[in-house]
Amino acid sequence: MGRLKKARFHLMKDLGAPALMGLAALKKKKRPVKPKPQFGPLLRSSGRLREIMTRHYLLSRYAEGAKPVAWVTSGAPVEMLRPFDFYTVYPENHGALCGAQKMGAELCSAAEERGYHQDLCSYARIDLGVCFSGKTPVGRLPKPDLLFASNNICQTVMYWFEVLAYHYKIPIIIFDTPYNFEEIKEADIAYMVNQFKDMIPVLERISGKVFREEKFQEIIRIARETSFTWGEVLATMKADPAPMTIFDAFIHLAPVVSLRGLPVALDYYRLLLSELKDRVDKGIGALVHERKRLMWDNIAMWYKVRDFSNLFAEHGMNFVTATYTNAWAETTPHLKEGSPFESMAKAYSLIILNNNLNHRLSLMERLIREFRVDGVVIHSARSCKPYSVGQYDLKRLLMERLGLPSVVIEADIADPRAYSEEQAKTRLEAFFEVME
Repeated sequence: MGRLKKARFHLMKDLGAPALMGLAALKKKKRPVKPKPQFGPLLRSSGRLREIMTRHYLLSRYAEGAKPVAWVTSGAPVEMLRPFDFYTVYPENHGALCGAQKMGAELCSAAEERGYHQDLCSYARIDLGVCFSGKTPVGRLPKPDLLFASNNICQTVMYWFEVLAYHYKIPIIIFDTPYNFEEIKEADIAYMVNQFKDMIPVLERISGKVFREEKFQEIIRIARETSFTWGEVLATMKADPAPMTIFDAFIHLAPVVSLRGLPVALDYYRLLLSELKDRVDKGIGALVHERKRLMWDNIAMWYKVRDFSNLFAEHGMNFVTATYTNAWAETTPHLKEGSPFESMAKAYSLIILNNNLNHRLSLMERLIREFRVDGVVIHSARSCKPYSVGQYDLKRLLMERLGLPSVVIEADIADPRAYSEEQAKTRLEAFFEVME
């Protein structure tokens, strides 16, 4: 049975997936999408991104039984899994996709019917809703052989993945990152390095593959270059006009999260970076008339990305930076091939959500200066408390220090039931008036 599933997976990888995506591409050509008048030309790279992510989810249906499958949290050190050839699925990425496809409320409700509270993370509720109902916009997700989580983004992922471990009766590995109240300590690094070393025999047993140092070093190199190139992509938005919007970046973020450490992600960002640099050289902006430059704080409201993109563009306002998209570039310099465990410990424990609020305030001030930001939109996400705590203080401090206009939108990342159109409209109208 294992050989048959492996053969089927490789058949789909080499022949089936390219054929199906070729047919889909032909249909797309018959329905060309034209940008709205306030926007510049569409990014050509978007087509390649669609191919990559479609292929990823398509092949995931055939991975079960053919390759070891791991479900991974967005902040987990996925480089540890790559040498063992795990097929990785990211429930948070999938939750964002469900939110964008307007399935968030339905899947959250499926979890709530089993007793999970509406105040829990909507990614968690969507994921559990998928497990209970079997519904997903990607057809089917593969049953995992392993759950791989880190608490560097929040504590909820630990309880969420423990529920999944019980549901699927499979092992779970949790990478524990000490919180950075001030500066990272050598004892903290040693503690995390020991965790990496302890993972190896477990991963060897589950995957049936032996850890190879040379392969691991190459994966670290690719992951570092991928994150660094992603940082260069984001840096192109320092140009005036910016060649893309942060709403574009929310979508183009997918490979650096879910395919980090694989050549396909690095190749994609090199392609995207080349296109964006060409736009900058030619003075082509994401908006036809960019009058104001904004920062976004927190995760996207996936069910409102298009609406918000259109709304702000109509006012000549372009989001040119975000704390969220920056997270996958901020700690890149720490990754090093020569000392992979120590460098991963730093890279994964120093991210924005595992740091104190002073670090976050300093980061926001730096981004505001570098990207010449005129105003800030803060998304206070009901179900993402670690990202939303302290936002009103941050808003006040930014006003006191920089005199920067800002607005708080209270909503959720993937559950539209937490969003009030009237409340948001009132707050945004006042913000637009101040920004004029």
